[in-house]
Amino acid sequence: MVHRRQFLRFAATGAGALLVSPRLVLANVETDRRFVFVIQRGAADGLDTVVPYADPALAGLNRRLADDRAALHRLDGTFALHPALTEMAGCYGRKEALFVHAVASPYRERSHFDGQNVLESGGTDPYQLKDGWMNRLVSLLPKSRDEAIAFAPTVPLALRGPADVLSYAPSNLGQAPDDLLTRVAALYDADPQLHALWSAAMETRGLAAGVERRQDPAAVGRVAAGFLARADGPRLAMIETSGWDTHANQVNRLANQLRGLDTLIGALRDGLGEAWKQTTVLVATEFGRTAALNGTGGTDHGTASAAMLVGGAVRGGRVLADWPGLGQRVLRDGRDLAPTLDLDALITTAAAEALALDPERTMRTLFPGRPLNRNLSGLVEA
Repeated sequence: MVHRRQFLRFAATGAGALLVSPRLVLANVETDRRFVFVIQRGAADGLDTVVPYADPALAGLNRRLADDRAALHRLDGTFALHPALTEMAGCYGRKEALFVHAVASPYRERSHFDGQNVLESGGTDPYQLKDGWMNRLVSLLPKSRDEAIAFAPTVPLALRGPADVLSYAPSNLGQAPDDLLTRVAALYDADPQLHALWSAAMETRGLAAGVERRQDPAAVGRVAAGFLARADGPRLAMIETSGWDTHANQVNRLANQLRGLDTLIGALRDGLGEAWKQTTVLVATEFGRTAALNGTGGTDHGTASAAMLVGGAVRGGRVLADWPGLGQRVLRDGRDLAPTLDLDALITTAAAEALALDPERTMRTLFPGRPLNRNLSGLVEA
């Protein structure tokens, strides 16, 4: 017997490439609200993303953006956005984006693998939990119309668990010719189960048609929007982005990374159309980077970073921060931005408000044993 998971993975591969990196995961649930989690794998630098230009200690950290304030998108009297984030700055001006600084998960070491495990599983220690907080989030929502769909070689940890998630990977093979697809369809036509599965695979192939195999953030944003905008489409999505580990040449590398993220968000917004008004996108990373640049023009693994909330449902136009400062005496271990806000509580509040769930129950389910910070309430329109 062919399992649905195996069949659709085979069908997607045989039909040709569906998606590229950044990778996309989708889940179908009964709601008109959309929640998207974008993970920045590699530890994105929050100090060059949301720049604390008014902090007097910033000038001593050898960060070039501190010397080029005219190029920054000023947010308020303390913070400004990286010049590459033009779409994000526009969303902020329309009160569709907010930024949260000095935020971190419970993880306090410096391993990417362990840090991502804590962020995605919702545990307090690496490998404490086997499933992901986003999979548990599905369990809090009304019965889904269909299984979750993963456009990735493997399902990310955040979406692993009891909720069935299918995984697709872009193929290195060429597109299957139409006559082959017609013959396969005829072969499966007599079997009700296989016919239905093949039809679903072809529908998915059609929705993702035209996506290039190279890394194309705009294409990923458009494909995600195509699924999320449908009246009968998925309402939860996870998009993986990578390449944020900027140990050297951070100025150029981070600019390229942020430009790609900005393009992805812009394409998602444009593709969603009216559905953007009911959409919340959370962008976060496993940990931050050192406050000062190193000898190769990069930064090393740190602690706190910045997170972003963007979408038509977001109560934006503000920066949330209990700012610890950048002076040597207040840096964690004398090198890192100190965390003052809990990323777990931020994720919980954003997801609960975006999907009209009870925050306390959501916190217990997504991040067992972790405290809910009620001061973060009001992130998303009711």
